Amino acid sequence: MTILPRAQLLSIATAVPPHILDTKDVEVQAAKIFARFGALFEKMQPVFSNTGIERRYSAAPSAWFHEPHGWPDRSALFLSAAKELFKDAAAQALSDAKCKASDIDAIVTVSSTGIATPSIEAHVMHEMGFRTDVHRVPVFGLGCAGGLSGLGLAAKLAVAMPGRKVLLVVIELCTLAFRPDEMTKSNIIASALFGDGAAAAVLCAGADAGHGAIEYAGEHCWPNTIDVMGWRVDPEGFGAIFSRSIPDLASRDLRPAADLFLARHNLTMESIDAFSFHPGGAKVIQALELAFELGEGRLVNERKTLAGYGNMSAPTVLFVLKDCLAAPTKGRRFLCALGPGFTGSFMTMVH
Repeated sequence: MTILPRAQLLSIATAVPPHILDTKDVEVQAAKIFARFGALFEKMQPVFSNTGIERRYSAAPSAWFHEPHGWPDRSALFLSAAKELFKDAAAQALSDAKCKASDIDAIVTVSSTGIATPSIEAHVMHEMGFRTDVHRVPVFGLGCAGGLSGLGLAAKLAVAMPGRKVLLVVIELCTLAFRPDEMTKSNIIASALFGDGAAAAVLCAGADAGHGAIEYAGEHCWPNTIDVMGWRVDPEGFGAIFSRSIPDLASRDLRPAADLFLARHNLTMESIDAFSFHPGGAKVIQALELAFELGEGRLVNERKTLAGYGNMSAPTVLFVLKDCLAAPTKGRRFLCALGPGFTGSFMTMVH
């Protein structure tokens, strides 16, 4: 029986767009934008100060959010900003992995906040020096779980091509889905939580060194949960769908699914030495600490990432992972992200 080498994480890099959204200023601006809704907005306004977020980054300046935008405007800005973030994050990941664009054999590009055909990597690959025969794997629709599921997919591609390098790039421009025309709880939560960002990683199976090896990856999709999280599509653009049950699902149903994932690989939570989660929001972080019996306040890196960047959807867990890997780590790490489906994405890494 042939034992395949594990995919090593050679590098992990992050990038953000240039515009900073300070939470205190965002709340003031939101009050102006939603003023016509009167008491309806005033009732939900405390959401902004209860997120645990201090600042976020945006592809658009603050003035953009005071103007009406339809699909053409949103799509044009998405593609323009996504290309720049791809180049920034990918270039840093390549540099950190001590390789060139021409060394990459496959590119996995993950995004669910805009539509681009040809996909994002096709727009920049020749400019950046990628080979004309590089495998392109664009992935859409995984939402907040996309960063971890994308990392798992990139790892499987690396294992299938031992010795060759795979580049993962995860880009989300959540703020471009902002809807000034909607006074719904989902829209206000999205306005208070979402930020923009990108992450990239280089993986190679059979590499001598790295930040850790991807051990196992998998997903759990709960039945009858399609309406828990996702996008609603209408003539103006995307509209956020958030169920109030998300923290409850995290605290009640996530742990059994995670235990089942580990059991399939003859592991238990007692086998885990460190954790990295997608911090969907302050309440979700609390629910994760409860579900995994970590103790209140344990998820320091998750809170730090949420405070400094907001919920960037798919890249966020990779921001957390990069922060965690900055300190010397030994043992087995468990990673988890939740996304539409409703889906839990799981992974173990060994350092």
